[in-house]
Amino acid sequence: MENEDGPQEEVAVQPARPAAWLLLFALFGGNVALAIGPWFVRVADTGPVAAGFWRLFLALPFMVVLARANRQRLTGIPAGTLALVALGAVTFALDLASWHIGIAMTRIGNATLFGNAGSIVLLFWGFIVHRVVPGRLEALAIVFALGGAAILMGRSLEISHETLIGDLFSVAAGLLYAVYLLTLQNARGAFGSWSLLVWVSVFGAPVLLVIALALGEPVWPQAWGPIIGLFVLSQLVGQGLMVFSLKYFPPLVVGLALLTQPVVASLYGWLVFGEVLSGLDIAGMVLVGAALAVARAKA
Repeated sequence: MENEDGPQEEVAVQPARPAAWLLLFALFGGNVALAIGPWFVRVADTGPVAAGFWRLFLALPFMVVLARANRQRLTGIPAGTLALVALGAVTFALDLASWHIGIAMTRIGNATLFGNAGSIVLLFWGFIVHRVVPGRLEALAIVFALGGAAILMGRSLEISHETLIGDLFSVAAGLLYAVYLLTLQNARGAFGSWSLLVWVSVFGAPVLLVIALALGEPVWPQAWGPIIGLFVLSQLVGQGLMVFSLKYFPPLVVGLALLTQPVVASLYGWLVFGEVLSGLDIAGMVLVGAALAVARAKA
């Protein structure tokens, strides 16, 4: 703008930081909402992979509205970048399919914990790519992750072979999620968070539908309540609160808040589905949880 003394630079006004209590509510509320998602996968009368399809498909128009509301572009993206997003979306669809199958086969606490193991995988990957030796804290996190996973899988094997297979599907989901993040790390600059989720859903939902049909799963729900609960809590509320809050917190705080998910999942797994945890189970979860917190802190 100008005044009598000549031109002056216009000072950019920074948006006010939300209140601390609101940010904490968003961070932990988002994790709680995401933790409740497996409950709906369990009780849905579709197959678990079909539930994943509906989660993405039903949320898609809401994602478009949120992208527009946040002035994030949905078109005009280079073809090469869009192709990379399509590849990442396929990986995400495989992650979701594997995780939902794991939820149906193992204890909900185990599935939630292993499904979030992508941070630990990225920690491993960083050491390999940069050819560095882990520091003491990172090495301890790796030992904790392997030890805790061995305990939890050993306990699952005591229950049944099917439960152990469910653990392995959940671990595979954690691996696939890490690949998804690595695939999209260079494409994120061309998208906003909501715009990226729109395109991931566009490319990922058909993959989940094809997998569900190939597995012979029932796709069309007779009772819509669990499906609506899944897409609202997991894809809208959970993702929405996390996208809102993540930029305000350091990685260590995000990692610690992430541990809310297996705690909440284990609690209702016990209260609703009768999945009793022994002291050894809790020790295994604490070890993997500590590794997750360290991995996020090093993100």
